[in-house]
Amino acid sequence: MTTLTDDTIRTSDDRMIGDEMIAFIVMTALLVIVPLTGVYPFFVMQGLCFALLACAFNLLVGYSGLLSFGHAMFLGTAGYVSAHALKVWGFPPELGIVTGVAAAALLAVITGLVAIRRQGIYFAMITLALSQLLYFVYLQTPFTHGEDGIQGIPQGKMFGFLDLSQPTTLYYVILAGFLFGFLVIYRTINSPFGEVLKSIRENEQRAISLGYKTDQYKLLAFILSGTLAGLAGSLKVFVAQNASLTDVHWSMSGEIVLMTLVGGLGTVFGPVVGAFVIIAMQQYLAGFGQWVTVIQGVIFVVCVLTFRRGVIGEIAHYFKRSL
Repeated sequence: MTTLTDDTIRTSDDRMIGDEMIAFIVMTALLVIVPLTGVYPFFVMQGLCFALLACAFNLLVGYSGLLSFGHAMFLGTAGYVSAHALKVWGFPPELGIVTGVAAAALLAVITGLVAIRRQGIYFAMITLALSQLLYFVYLQTPFTHGEDGIQGIPQGKMFGFLDLSQPTTLYYVILAGFLFGFLVIYRTINSPFGEVLKSIRENEQRAISLGYKTDQYKLLAFILSGTLAGLAGSLKVFVAQNASLTDVHWSMSGEIVLMTLVGGLGTVFGPVVGAFVIIAMQQYLAGFGQWVTVIQGVIFVVCVLTFRRGVIGEIAHYFKRSL
């Protein structure tokens, strides 16, 4: 019989962290050189926004065990507030982003205090209900302009010298925002706070018996996840130059779940891959019209049946088994 010692576990963890850092460097290098490759920048920028959104969602469900069906409300709220601040209040880009993120954080505190009182499917249904409630509020609220949304949002100059109307400059600003959010999530996962979240996911009653106030940890995870989802929404405003009801609708929350599951639930890089897969499908299969949704459903079923751990999850499992 083989016994796992503390040194063996520590060595395995160090090796895993080392592999993740190498993967991060490779991912960053590939994203940095994108403008030099001739790839359509709008597609990549949109993918980065949704990748950050999926990573924020994965922090909640993959590492805390809290399935939210309402994460679109943070994306849409931050987008609406940032768009309004930029177009109506005349805020510079950096303040517009901060305002949108602050609005998402405040919303996460309020909705988290309500939703965190329940677990499992009840938690999921409460988040869905709150998200749909906000959808109808934004449909009727004057500042959102209803079904027309907020159009023609000025991109402006960030910090007074970064002209976001230039595609290359805008790309690197979006990339910087994505990398910042990704590193915040990665640091959270590999911190003592993250370890407590994982223990709550595996066995909440045992975590309670060890003296942890699990509701507080889950609330903090919910707030952090919602705030980072808001950052994705604020960045997306500069890419699309509009804020619409699409970002608040329940179907957007479904797409977030789909991105995370396709890439790999509970993996660091899975949501990034899943987001680009789904965005690529929407981009290059647009000619099929409404059939895109059917094709996405078929691919999702195939992934669930053949790649139960997601794309990155299956790759990681294969190399772990090989070692």
